[in-house]
Amino acid sequence: MTLAQLALTGDLARPVRLTVPELLRWPQHRVDVSFDCATSGIQHHRFTGPRLYDVLADAGPDFDPARRKDRLRFLIAVTGTDGHHAVLSWAEIDPDFADAPVLLGVSIDETPLDAAGPQLVLPQDRCGARHISGITVIRVDGGYRCGAAAPATPGHAAAVPR
Repeated sequence: MTLAQLALTGDLARPVRLTVPELLRWPQHRVDVSFDCATSGIQHHRFTGPRLYDVLADAGPDFDPARRKDRLRFLIAVTGTDGHHAVLSWAEIDPDFADAPVLLGVSIDETPLDAAGPQLVLPQDRCGARHISGITVIRVDGGYRCGAAAPATPGHAAAVPR
């Protein structure tokens, strides 16, 4: 069996590639979720896996320690094998802020996801759109600057901060 790999990239001190068995190094959490899927209705599943916060914190997000709230500008982009994407803010998963129990599911309904890859699990979401299957990349991006003027795109007016 070929193990799926997940790449942690972006503004991290320790970018890394991880397999589902390697995600078992972190404390595992179990959660029962129900969400409304646009294509197949209400879904009920049990997921097990580490918290996204724990895995990303170990990768060393490049927060500026001189800026008290620097971590609030960081975004987390998640991509799955099927091309689906989701974006979260660091504040959503940080225990000092929203502390959402977002998991990297390593099993669904007691079935390991070793070959399929981990799944992004957001138990707090009513809709299943941010449940990304077969995660291939999680990019942590601190380059977002609120209030900075966006560069002009040919044929479009430049964005003006308000």
